[in-house]
Order: sequence, then structure tokens, then C-alpha cells
Amino acid sequence: MADRIDPLRAFRFKISFGADAVALVSKMSPLKTTVEVVPWREGGDNNTQRKLVGKSSFEAVTFDQGLVVDNATFQDWITQVNSLGTDNLATAPYRKTVKVDVLDIDSADPVETYELYDAWPSEYQSLPEFDANGNSVAIKTLKVEIEGWKKTA
Repeated sequence: MADRIDPLRAFRFKISFGADAVALVSKMSPLKTTVEVVPWREGGDNNTQRKLVGKSSFEAVTFDQGLVVDNATFQDWITQVNSLGTDNLATAPYRKTVKVDVLDIDSADPVETYELYDAWPSEYQSLPEFDANGNSVAIKTLKVEIEGWKKTA
């Protein structure tokens, strides 16, 4: 029997914001790019509509993390954006490169790596809805705007 190649598992990943690895991230939304389609008609060819490539846009990425004591990575980053005040937004150091490593099922070695460029937090949910009748885990959520991403390995 030939060597079998299994698909990668969606639960083996590691996230880093800048140089800092982020612990306990349990979920990440997909990386999605959309390219605008620009319809165009050429003079003299009235029966055919051409389609040109337009602007690319990158969807925001959402990270979920279990609510634990002594883990303020999300809070620290959103505080940087909220405290900018009169600083020049173009040069402020709140933008980071987010690195996503997809890990092998049998080891902690990265199989694929993606970098999300010029990321900054746009939405932060510090506490979930509490329900004394439930038994769910408390999750905090960080929504990050990005200006692009690419596969680096």
C-alpha cells in the first residue's frame, strides 16, 4: 500500500501576534480574500461583457480564547488602539503581523504558515454572556482587521 496522505486537522494550530505567541486560542475564523469583478464592454462588441480584475479585500479574522486569569494578550492590544489619542495613526505601533502555524497531527512542527499583514484589533468582547443555568466555557473574542495575508511556508 502506498503512503497515505491525510488532510490537515483544523484543531492543530498556533497563533503569534508579532513576536508573542498567544496561548489558549481555541478558534480562528477562516482567511478569506475577495476580488472585485469589474464588468466592461468593448466598443464595437456590444454582445459580450468582459470581466476585469478589481480591488482585493481581506475579511477580518476573529480569534476566540478561553477566559483565564493572567492572560491579557487581547486586552493589551485593544488598549493600545484605544489609547492612541492624538498620536499619528499612520505611524502608531499598534499594527502587528499575525502568524498562523498549521501544525502536524503527530508533532508540534508547522506544516503550513500564513502571515496576516498590518493587523489591528477592531472589536473586543472581554466577557461572554453569563448564564447561571448553563455549563459552557467563558470565551472572549478579538476581531482583527487585516490588509493582506499570504502563505509563507
